[in-house]
Amino acid sequence: MDTNRHPIELVGARTGNCLRVAIAFEEADLPYQVRLLDLRQGEQHDPAHLALNPAGKVPTIIDHLGETDLILSQSNAILLYAAELKPGRLLPLKETDRAIALERYFYFLTDVIAVSHSAFFLRSLGSHVASTALDERSNAALRDAARFVKATRYMGGESFSLADIAAFTIASVNRRHIDWNADAHLKRWFDEVEQRPSARRGMKAFEHGNG
Repeated sequence: MDTNRHPIELVGARTGNCLRVAIAFEEADLPYQVRLLDLRQGEQHDPAHLALNPAGKVPTIIDHLGETDLILSQSNAILLYAAELKPGRLLPLKETDRAIALERYFYFLTDVIAVSHSAFFLRSLGSHVASTALDERSNAALRDAARFVKATRYMGGESFSLADIAAFTIASVNRRHIDWNADAHLKRWFDEVEQRPSARRGMKAFEHGNG
């Protein structure tokens, strides 16, 4: 772990957005400390948290940079920030390879994760027909991603990247909707990422906190 900087404070809970950040920090070897919020008790709406994240959501990071603190509250911006802090760890250095990895990263954000989140919201409102249709669309896009790892080792190319973090966290949530026997390439990829030390540590980061 990089000991040349102050730990980044990661405020959140065991949600997909927060898990992506934890895995990214682990993979990038960035020191961080978890501050757990109890979402069921509404701690995300406490004044102290709202001062950091007015939307009352998670995650939020506080990077202590000396005279000023950097506060970010959009998980995808946090992941890109982590990639910039440790060049080559979360995105390839070569421009063309990085462009492909980013394309796949945004594929999972927009075609899979955003659709899944919309389905969850509609389901909470009782719109089961619409939420089911969106769930099916999200899962279809996730299954279709098998074509990426048929051609390369990882979702964004031959090196592990943000695309794999985004794909792995949503695949973990929706794993029961995937016929793993139908595509050996997707199963090979998922099993490899699931055993990756950074993924294992990141998935457990919010169980009790790491700091």
